[in-house]
Amino acid sequence: MTSEGNALSYGLSKARSAGLLDTSVVIAMARGLDPELLPDESFISTITLAELSVGPLVAHTLEERMARQLVLQQVEADFTALPFSAEAARKYGKIAGALRASGRTGRARAFDTLIAAIASAHDLPIYTANPTDFDLISDVVVKAVPSPG
Repeated sequence: MTSEGNALSYGLSKARSAGLLDTSVVIAMARGLDPELLPDESFISTITLAELSVGPLVAHTLEERMARQLVLQQVEADFTALPFSAEAARKYGKIAGALRASGRTGRARAFDTLIAAIASAHDLPIYTANPTDFDLISDVVVKAVPSPG
């Protein structure tokens, strides 16, 4: 694996648990998700950062816009965003090809497929509140995280 696909290049120690948080978990954190349910070393993807960047722009009220902007800023400050690299692009091709071969185009869950490709490129499990979004993707380990009640 090249350094671009290795989470160690982002300062991760192999002695600690690590994982890639999908967007559902990041949103759940803003709603009170217990951080004990997450790995010691948590990363996000640039795809999650893109999804969160839409939030303030489509908010219906000023209060909602401000709240979403605060979440975005906090996430940017707290997490390293792993990029969609050349290695992730190759992993995406493999995952999307397998989805297509199984009869699914992957378009309905395009962001999830991109996030899975980044996780696969970095050998990280995905922590998600929506594990069924990754049901047909065998290239990554999926860890379900309950949404806060």
